[in-house]
This record gives sequence, structure tokens and C-alpha cells, in this order.
Amino acid sequence: MPTIIDTLKEIIRGKGVAVVFPESEDARILEAAEQLGAEGLLKPILLGDSQTLKEKAPHCIIIDPEQYEAFEDMVEAFLTRRAGKATREEALKLLKTPNYFGTMLVYMGLAQGLVSGAIHSTGDTVRPALQIIKTKPGISKTFGYFLMIREEEKYIMADCAINPDPTAEDLAEFAVESAKAAAMFGLDPKVAMLSFSTNGSADTPSTQKMAEATRLAKAKNSGFAIDGEMQFDAAFVESVGASKFKGSSVAGKANTFIFPDLDAGNIGYKITQRLGNFEAVGPILAGLNKPVNDLSRGCSVLDVYNTAIITAAQSLDV
Repeated sequence: MPTIIDTLKEIIRGKGVAVVFPESEDARILEAAEQLGAEGLLKPILLGDSQTLKEKAPHCIIIDPEQYEAFEDMVEAFLTRRAGKATREEALKLLKTPNYFGTMLVYMGLAQGLVSGAIHSTGDTVRPALQIIKTKPGISKTFGYFLMIREEEKYIMADCAINPDPTAEDLAEFAVESAKAAAMFGLDPKVAMLSFSTNGSADTPSTQKMAEATRLAKAKNSGFAIDGEMQFDAAFVESVGASKFKGSSVAGKANTFIFPDLDAGNIGYKITQRLGNFEAVGPILAGLNKPVNDLSRGCSVLDVYNTAIITAAQSLDV
């Protein structure tokens, strides 16, 4: 039976999606990019010395920032985008760094997405994206979700990577954008706003935040099933959901889980991964105008390969 990644591969194949890999000096990046190019899944763009990389990655597009003929045009585009928040001197310095240069390729339409983080921190990957690509209209913050996979089971968990203490407004945005992600992966999204309380069983600032986030998410009229606040067992176990949250279209059937803060999200996905033996794909960033995704510095070649496929699918609004 085809996996999620197999399905996405067939969707992106032949579409000519270009994805930038700024970290060409990393062997994992190089191997994954060359494999993606050789299989015709996308157009990998590697940043670095063209002479060295052409021999190692013949199926990739090589761009050497040091020899880039349109660099001055890129500087001007960057200064315009930053609208007075960067000097020319700062622009020249920043655009010599791989992540800023690669992000500008995406912003200028020369690539459709970017994958980085194998040797850079999350901040180094996300900061250029927030400054240049920015968030979608109506979205105030980007966030990171994980696709959790175990055989035929698949779930979305968010935010597990970016925002330490999101507001109710933030969480409402995360809920709708996570539902869109769930749909991209073939799920019928049912989004649970998680808490230690179910449907008003406790009254604290945290539970009030999740209840308000639920109200705001529903007010967006996205068409997705979103409900809360609810405990994980009420969200996941049908009998518990029916008992604790009567009449909910999500309780006991949830496949997309929104955590109240980053502590809960990060702990939750790692417990699922380690104790439940789920594969954790991500973090996958959501809410940006164009896809940029952050790898773990402990990533494998397969992680890079899969993340690039997901990035390409995000660019097509699958």
C-alpha cells in the first residue's frame, strides 16, 4: 500500500518544482538532493562552488553565490522588501550567507521552497523566512507541526517547534492551518484543542485560553471540524469522548492535535515518537507565504529527502 510520501511523490513528479538546499557542504543534503534530482521528483538547487558540486550532484542545479550575476538585483529586491529595516552594507553581508541567499531565491520566484537546518539552527533557518517571505495574509505567526506516522496511522501535532506561549488568537490560526496540513496528507481533519480540562471541567487561565482559541477558530468558518477544549483521552478515545464531550464532532475522533504551549507540544510529540514508536516527520513550518522547512541537525538522508518532498507539495497547495 502506498505511503503518504509515495502519494506526494506522484503529485509533485513532473511539476518542475525547484527547492533550494543552502547546505551543500553537508553530505546528507548532497545525497538527498542528488537522489531527488535523479528521480525527477523536483529540481534541487544547491548553493556552493559549481566546479566541486557538478561532479558530486550532476542532477542538481548549482548556484554559486560568489559568482551570481544577478546579485545586485537581489540586493535591491532585499532592500525593498525590508523597507528601511536593513542598510545596503547589512544586505551585502546577509546575502552572502546561504540561508538569506536561498530565501531570496524563493522570494524572487526562482525557487518554490527551501529546506535547511542540517547544520544551521532553527533561528538561522526561520529568521530569513520571516523577514523576507513573511506569513500569509491573516496569519500572524508561523509554527511547526509534526506528521506522526505508524503503519496506517497518521496524525498532525502542533505547535511543537516554534512558539513557547502562543495566545488564543495564535492557537486559532494554528488550528485552521493544521487542518489544511492534515488534508494535504489525506486526512479528514478533525482538530482537537488540547488541555487538562474537557469542555469546561476546570477553570484556569490555561483552560480559558484553549476555550477561547476554540471559539476563535470556529469563528473563522474554515469548514473544518474543530472543537475543545478537551483532554487527550477525550479527543482520541471514542468511548471517553462520547462520555466527556457529548455532541462534539471531534471528541473521540481527532487526528489533529493543537497543544496549549510549546512545552506540551514538544513533550507530546516526543512521547508519541519514543513510546509509541511513531515516525515523526518534521518540524514542518506552516503559515508562510512560501514553504521553508527546518531540519533537525541530527537528520538522516531520508529525513532530508522526505522533507523536500513535503516542501514541494506545500508549494503546490496540495
